[in-house]
Amino acid sequence: MSTPDAAEPTPDTQAPKGADAPLVEDPDVVWLRDVYAGDHARQLTVRAVVAGMALGGLLSLSNLYVALHTGWSFGVTITAGVLAFAFFNALERVGFLRTPFGMLENNAMQSVASAAGYMTGGGTVAAIPAWMMATGQVMPWHVMFLWITAIAMLGVFMAIPMKRQMINREQLKFPSGIAAAETLKVLHASSHGGPSDGKARSLLWGAALGGIVTWLREVKMRWMPFVFPEQINFPWTMMGVPLKKWTLALDTSVLLLAAGAIMGWRSAWSMLLGTGVNYLGLAPYGVRIGAITEVKYKNIVGWTVWYGSSLLLVSGLLAFAFSWRQIARAFGDVSKAFRAKAAAKRADPYRKNTDSPSVIDEDPMARIEVPTSWFVVGMMVFTPVVMVLGMLFFGMSWWMGLLGVVMSFFIATVAARATGETDTTPTGALGKITQIVFGAVAPGSVTINLMSANLTAGVAIHSADLLTDLKSGYLLGAKPRQQFLGQFFGVMAGSLAVVPAFRLLVPDVSVIGTTRAPAPAAVSWYSVAQVLGQGLSRLPTSARYLIVAGVLTGLVLTLAERWFPKAKKYIPSATGFGLAFTLPATNVFSMFLGALFALYLEKRKPDLADKYIITVSSGIIAGESLLGIVVAILRDALHILPAAH
Repeated sequence: MSTPDAAEPTPDTQAPKGADAPLVEDPDVVWLRDVYAGDHARQLTVRAVVAGMALGGLLSLSNLYVALHTGWSFGVTITAGVLAFAFFNALERVGFLRTPFGMLENNAMQSVASAAGYMTGGGTVAAIPAWMMATGQVMPWHVMFLWITAIAMLGVFMAIPMKRQMINREQLKFPSGIAAAETLKVLHASSHGGPSDGKARSLLWGAALGGIVTWLREVKMRWMPFVFPEQINFPWTMMGVPLKKWTLALDTSVLLLAAGAIMGWRSAWSMLLGTGVNYLGLAPYGVRIGAITEVKYKNIVGWTVWYGSSLLLVSGLLAFAFSWRQIARAFGDVSKAFRAKAAAKRADPYRKNTDSPSVIDEDPMARIEVPTSWFVVGMMVFTPVVMVLGMLFFGMSWWMGLLGVVMSFFIATVAARATGETDTTPTGALGKITQIVFGAVAPGSVTINLMSANLTAGVAIHSADLLTDLKSGYLLGAKPRQQFLGQFFGVMAGSLAVVPAFRLLVPDVSVIGTTRAPAPAAVSWYSVAQVLGQGLSRLPTSARYLIVAGVLTGLVLTLAERWFPKAKKYIPSATGFGLAFTLPATNVFSMFLGALFALYLEKRKPDLADKYIITVSSGIIAGESLLGIVVAILRDALHILPAAH
């Protein structure tokens, strides 16, 4: 989608020199005059909040299901906006709505839904299942609810001092925020017919396809005329063991195909290459030397993850180190945020031309932006909350909790800038930094190592998410305070949905690392925490060699990408390649086929691909994952459906 640069005030405009040069207006004044929709525009209405909580809660289940199976999660903002538009537009057509569901209402609804959808970023697919692996216990529901909610709230407040600098002044792109704003413009351009309805229908058709396939795969009822196999097995063996035990089979999940279509070609072929190295080379070698005692997924990945985790860690940290200029700017944002109020008192830039109708006597954004005082109050409330929860539930000292909160602020600032510039929030690499720090200050504790990293990474992802939403609002002329308040409703909805769903999908520790819940992110976090929490001396020799090999591979791939940027598309993605050593081959095969189909459409029918790949794929992901949750409830909680075999 095109970037609406023309609608954005540019902070770098240079004024002509000379005594008679006209005064350059402040970009905030320009935004207020040309973009802002006004104080009385309908935004955070009751129906927007209710719709955002409902859609966000449902889509958070989708993200939970997908991330536990693939290690990937997807933004729910655009999906929620399309679904809300379709629903309210249908109600308007039949006369149930007196007032149309406006674009700014939909934007506020997206803020609520996005906050709910990203509740999986609070540790439910990585740190928490890794904690369960380390302790052998299921985390109590109240512990999980309080912990992930407190982290999310802290992340929302920490975004306050970053917003004005990164969005208003520097005009960082936040590409997903721009895409969400553009989607809303398309959807609301015409209330009846046109391309907007086509996008809504394509998403709903994708959801229907995903739901039907899931029902046919997961439900085994005698009256059903046809049942999809969960996977297609090959009739061959390797080392005398059927290929399916090596996970070398085709999964019939359309969710994985859709995930591959969104993921992109480079990540997909890199994962396929890593899978070949893993399951055709490394894993058989591990069996021969006795490092893998039985050929099954959990045993294989329990050994090969040392290669994949070290590769991901080194490549992430090295790429992070190469961004030292970005890091310096990010830390500069911290001081700018706290100097802003004092500077405003020392010099009032809005009094330079009192005759101008565009100039007012005080900060023009004061009544619209979220006040810095809210940030101070939020930090004063949630810092001790997080410290107490860490002490009660995870054995942290009070100063460890305080250190985690302080680190969270700086890491969230860096993560937000990375998201604004690249649309990627590097929570994995940033979490590893915390693990390294706490490996030094709290040696021997895997639990503290995991949950401290969970704190900083969770805060970072929620701060970046809010700023992405605020970018959409900035382009559409929304009031930031209302989007900020909407985040709290979303956090509560996401927590209330994710916690029971997690307990349903992961009833005990034994399912983590199996084909039912591969949880590749959790396996990676657990492995790193073992090393950093207990030391390399506890590892077998073969695992140490894998760590060295992973470190070298991470260095080579990251340096090659930096030194030969023109050949980047031919160099394996370090993230995709490394993740293959934590995933079953069945998942990777399906994701690769999805990416291959998307590539074919992009080459042969680019207009069709641009219009439908994202919406149809998002619908398939939502449909299959939500039906998967429904089937799990009917089968495992209510016992209406027969048990899975």
